[in-house]
Amino acid sequence: MMDVAFESPYWKKFQYICGVDEVGRGPLAGPVVAAAVIFDRYFEPSGILEQIDDSKALRHETRVLLSSEIKKQALSFSIAEISPEVIDEVNILQATFLAMNQAIEQLSPIPEFLLIDGNRFKTTLPIPFETVVKGDSKVFSIAAASIIAKVHRDNFMINLAERYPEYGFAQHFGYPTKAHIEAIKMFGRSKVHRKSFKLSCLGEK
Repeated sequence: MMDVAFESPYWKKFQYICGVDEVGRGPLAGPVVAAAVIFDRYFEPSGILEQIDDSKALRHETRVLLSSEIKKQALSFSIAEISPEVIDEVNILQATFLAMNQAIEQLSPIPEFLLIDGNRFKTTLPIPFETVVKGDSKVFSIAAASIIAKVHRDNFMINLAERYPEYGFAQHFGYPTKAHIEAIKMFGRSKVHRKSFKLSCLGEK
């Protein structure tokens, strides 16, 4: 749980501060997803938003409730997906940057300052930014972005599970679990798998 203490000093200079995070860098299948969120200047969370935390530290049911409320109370939010095909073409790091940039570009109003989860970011946007290591556990707007990105991607993978039931996407969401790897051994990779993510246990190089 966190408040907006991290953002508060920036609000003295900027009106529109955007938190940005991504999910899905590690899975063997599905897109990488980024979200960007802007709250009103000097926003004070109340009610269920007081439970906002790193999405990985929250129960699924709590994330779903928070995602809905974030979308209601945010001044602006955006979600962007980058497909497995593009991930294979440009690599996962560049695909992550691409997703983040697309999410930011879709916002209205245009943010004046960006708070980015992690220690690296690449952009051509004329917007100043700061990277924050473990930002999803320190920065309210980044945590909010991580939550809506996580819920969006989980729902995406649950829907994929209906098309590809043999892989169990609704259970592991594309991450390299033992069950997922066994399914790949049996059925090979599907169209939604990342071909550039090699598995040494399968003899891939």
